[in-house]
Amino acid sequence: MGLWDKIKGEFIDIIQWTDPSSDTMVYRFERYGNEIKYGAKLTVREGQAAVFINEGQIADVFAPGMYELKTENMPILTTLKGWKYGFNSPFKAEVYFVSTRRFTDQKWGTKNPIMLRDPEFGPIRLRAFGTYVLRVIKPDVFIKEIVGTDGHFTTNEITDQLRNIVVTRFADALAESKIPALDLAANYNEIGDQLLDKIQSEMAEYGLELSKLLVENISLPPAVEEALDKRTSMGVIGNMQQYQQYQMGTAIGDAAKNEGMGGLAAGGLGAGMGIGMASQMAGAIQPQQPGAAPPPMPGAMPPPPPAAAQYFVAINGQQVGPFSMDVLRQQIQSGNVRPDYHVWKQGMASWLPAGQVPEIASLFSATPPPPPGPGTPPPPPGA
Repeated sequence: MGLWDKIKGEFIDIIQWTDPSSDTMVYRFERYGNEIKYGAKLTVREGQAAVFINEGQIADVFAPGMYELKTENMPILTTLKGWKYGFNSPFKAEVYFVSTRRFTDQKWGTKNPIMLRDPEFGPIRLRAFGTYVLRVIKPDVFIKEIVGTDGHFTTNEITDQLRNIVVTRFADALAESKIPALDLAANYNEIGDQLLDKIQSEMAEYGLELSKLLVENISLPPAVEEALDKRTSMGVIGNMQQYQQYQMGTAIGDAAKNEGMGGLAAGGLGAGMGIGMASQMAGAIQPQQPGAAPPPMPGAMPPPPPAAAQYFVAINGQQVGPFSMDVLRQQIQSGNVRPDYHVWKQGMASWLPAGQVPEIASLFSATPPPPPGPGTPPPPPGA
């Protein structure tokens, strides 16, 4: 090998790019004065493309592989430079490496709620967000339309524009679908596919492709969600009257455990009243037997008698009840309710002692005296 060949070999360039980041889409290969030696080695790795630009004009585009830069494999640049009879001297050109791999987990979402007319709720506002997968499919178009002369172009520089396109097309697709808000979750895939079809042509104008677009969530405003939760709770409860009876029975048990209710006597009252209420609840909850006759038509029979009166009882400043007369009778006979206990029912102007309410006072007069203690002699005959 001669001295000139050795010196020329030392001046051969190696042009390549190893990407250490996860968001770089375009990187300009930096050379002093953009001077490239004739016969330089160009290495383009998988997931890359190399674009040569001469005096602002896009020239040759190289796919993955290893190239020796000569006039034979640079046809466009050779034409632009006017190399008609071969060329073996250094030349100037800009080299841009474009990442053609997939950029995953790119976010999109609505900045402001979308106004829609829902068939069930009427006018509503919806928010949505999701992800998409981005890829450069035409490096020369992408540089021409988006990158320009940016020597280090990242995904952050284009995601705002892409998000605006996605959100605008999403609002249009969602309005056209006319899917009720409560059924949107079952149609996320269909909405995403429809949205992808709408914006694919626009992405191609930038040299880009969205290979996947996902709708992760579509949500209602917080106030509407709160009202919907209440409506769901009512549906879970089912029969509201039975639920209220259950709450009453629970309150009776809690009142019986309260220390301020007078010890064992109050406990006996709470237990007895709880038993009475349980029996009433059992009768109310018991379903109609199969084959039972339906209620008569209006006018076929006289109206049913009015509901029996039910009383609230005040014990140590706490209100319990309401309780039927049968329950009160049991408690009076057990000594758990005294005449000085205040009671109240619907229609009474104020609370009154039980002994002053005629229909309750008669229960006290019918109460037998305490049984005789052990060892008491029997009464004489004829007494």
